[in-house]
Amino acid sequence: MELHPLRRRDAGEWSRLRLANEDWLKRWEPSHGLSWQDRHTPAAYRAMRRVVARRARQGTSLPFALRVEGRLAGQVTLDNVVRGALRSGYLGYWIDRSVAGRGIASLAVALVCDHAFGAVGLHRVEADIRPENLPSRRLVERLGFQQEGLLRRYLDIDGDWRDHVAYALLAEDLPGGVLDRWRRHIPG
Repeated sequence: MELHPLRRRDAGEWSRLRLANEDWLKRWEPSHGLSWQDRHTPAAYRAMRRVVARRARQGTSLPFALRVEGRLAGQVTLDNVVRGALRSGYLGYWIDRSVAGRGIASLAVALVCDHAFGAVGLHRVEADIRPENLPSRRLVERLGFQQEGLLRRYLDIDGDWRDHVAYALLAEDLPGGVLDRWRRHIPG
């Protein structure tokens, strides 16, 4: 498993992967008033990459591509990073259905969280997850995230305003780091 910044040359591979995973991912993601196909063209990837690259340069986003055995298999992004007294960011991730259930997504999230708490200097990482997305909720819970509440009709996801369960992990919650927790709590 490898994490790296989003690359220009990944546009075609990203598009093919996202289109192949429509049934797996669509119900968890914003629609922005566009069809899944229109949101997942190579041109859409290039536009998204330009936006997140600019935000990364500004220090408000940490976008990572996830590769498994050299093949693009997902993304992990820490977005809406705020400095100052809050020092927080919001976690988002997705993974190719063909590699789900192997601990890869949780490993990637653990590595990004440790980077956020270490080199980036954040104090809090938040993850907001739809209540019915049990695999994603189990992922963050296994990594030590604590449920903090319900966000009613929080985000426009898959064409409607959806509730989300708010989770957070604080830097001091896991003194040994998130990767250490992953090693102790992920089967395999």
